[in-house]
Amino acid sequence: MTYTQLALSLIFIAIPLGLALVLKLGLEKDIIIATIRSIIQLLIVGYILTFVFESDSPIFIILMIMLMIAAATQNIIKKGDGIPGITWMIVLTLVVVETVTMGIMLSFGIIPFTPQEVIPISGMVIGNCMVLSLLFLNKFKDEVDRSDETIELILSMGGQPKVAIDKSLKSAIQTSMIPTIEAQKTMGLVQLPGMMSGLIIGGADPMEAVLYQLLILFLLLTTAAMSSVMVGYMAYPKLFNQKMQFIGLQYKSQ
Repeated sequence: MTYTQLALSLIFIAIPLGLALVLKLGLEKDIIIATIRSIIQLLIVGYILTFVFESDSPIFIILMIMLMIAAATQNIIKKGDGIPGITWMIVLTLVVVETVTMGIMLSFGIIPFTPQEVIPISGMVIGNCMVLSLLFLNKFKDEVDRSDETIELILSMGGQPKVAIDKSLKSAIQTSMIPTIEAQKTMGLVQLPGMMSGLIIGGADPMEAVLYQLLILFLLLTTAAMSSVMVGYMAYPKLFNQKMQFIGLQYKSQ
């Protein structure tokens, strides 16, 4: 694809922009900002990856992964307002999920330790972990706000914090995992996944593309479970004090 062809593809931005203007949705500014940011960010990443791929250095691979973790953390912690220590919880979760998944793949020889393999797959793992953590935090905070009286009632009757928060915690974990599970059920029937489509467009054998896509699906299911469970079980104790009293979400504005 040439830059001219890319410029012509901006028609796909003009359509939603036009609809937003006609229907007065108030999304025009967001659409323009999102488009400009995506162009700039992806072009920069493209040049960086070209350098990293050509250098083939483990140091640059690790630096790229660290950069992705830092960017994902910054995006997630905005939704974690009210939970003390959410930043280190997210960093730890991303590092552990990335280490476990990549460690398994490399130790079993599923993929080689090359930037062309490690960086794209790490991006998918970290990106999915970010999305699932966001979904979890949104749901968890909503559940806690709605169930605060029930939580305090269970505590007043001698229940432990883990018991009091159990329903809200598991509901949030289930909600964050459902999209990944449901998407996997219809994969290949309703849509061709991104990685598979990219490989086929790039000229790869369809069956090879399918095998790679299955690997990604299995990875995403693992990240869905690990990220939600880790963030959840690290976050809920912060809603109670040392006397096991419920203190709830602690927003900075308060």
